[in-house]
Amino acid sequence: MKILRIIARLNVGGPARHVIWLTEALSRDGYDSVLVCGSVPENEESLEWFAAEAGVKPVQVKEMSRELSLSDFRSLFRIFRIILREKPDIIHTHTAKAGTLGRLGGLLYRLISRKPVKLVHTYHGHVFHGYYGPLKTSIFLFIERMLALFATDRIVAISQLQKDEISSRFRVGKSSQFSVISLGLDLDGLRSTLVKENLKSSLGFSEDTFLIGFLGRLTEIKNLNLLLRSVKVLRSRTRSNVSLAILGDGHLRHELESESARLGIDSSVRFLGNVRNPAEIIRAVDCIALTSVNEGTPLSLLEAMAVGKAVVSTEVGGVPDILGKCVSQRGRVSIRENGLGVASEDADALADAFEMLMDDPSLKEHLETNSAGFVDGNYSKERLIADMKELYGNLVAKQA
Repeated sequence: MKILRIIARLNVGGPARHVIWLTEALSRDGYDSVLVCGSVPENEESLEWFAAEAGVKPVQVKEMSRELSLSDFRSLFRIFRIILREKPDIIHTHTAKAGTLGRLGGLLYRLISRKPVKLVHTYHGHVFHGYYGPLKTSIFLFIERMLALFATDRIVAISQLQKDEISSRFRVGKSSQFSVISLGLDLDGLRSTLVKENLKSSLGFSEDTFLIGFLGRLTEIKNLNLLLRSVKVLRSRTRSNVSLAILGDGHLRHELESESARLGIDSSVRFLGNVRNPAEIIRAVDCIALTSVNEGTPLSLLEAMAVGKAVVSTEVGGVPDILGKCVSQRGRVSIRENGLGVASEDADALADAFEMLMDDPSLKEHLETNSAGFVDGNYSKERLIADMKELYGNLVAKQA
């Protein structure tokens, strides 16, 4: 079986690692698995080194970028030529731009070749709210609805909540088109990483500092201003031992550094940029925070949970799926099975959640134990690969 997998770019983030893992694992297990990607912008760090370490050599379509442009026509032509050359049984696209161009190229190939190639698209997140204005969002919604209707055999959502949101709230695709396949993690690799024990002192903090970690791209959708404001709230409550380590980079870095200075918390915030092995820092912080306004299933939370770290997050997108059921409510903080949840834009509630972890060691330990077990049972890389094989096998069996 030949699988042609297409993603817009191999930038730092969960989707890129997801497609690299799948390409490597399926190739190792006897599938003919080819990865196609666009180019990574200069202001973003590439994960091509990660692909090389996994033995994956992507076919690059340099014209393919994240934003809409006239070069999309050249990208579509290049992708179509790759499809003609590879003659895949399944074309599986990831992320919005690759999903549009890849499925259009696949539809054209299906019409011309008469070969019943199957077209699959995975939503790692979506751009239906939080990214663009009403007009642009409505255009993207129209495109996705048409692609689901005419150029998609199977839609993969990475959580049940995401599936419900896309199919019911935004009316993209029929419910029968969807499969829910959760992300997978290299759990052994994460847990074998040595703890960076001297992290706090190396950053200029004392060992009794309660260090909050964030891992992700520094973009608008991550809403890092909310996280900075929550640290400001904590400092105003005389929590002088609270600090923040931000792992990742992006076009908002300078703006966020300026904002932390404006808030008067710059001495308590460290911008660490992109690091090769973020797991060693994740294991050294006291908790991991996420403040996004829209998410699919955030890999940063899962990685933190996998190594036994407490997590605090805004309850958006697929996040409640991994935080689990709400066990109790303390003020504006939801105590869930695997972490603490707060509403978007509530810096005071976010600060309350951090204080709960600081003041209640038994709660923190309980969440850490629960979350690690939850990830073990639901998010292994081996389970992801098995689920994907089953999906592909069922699709190809139907066309036989």
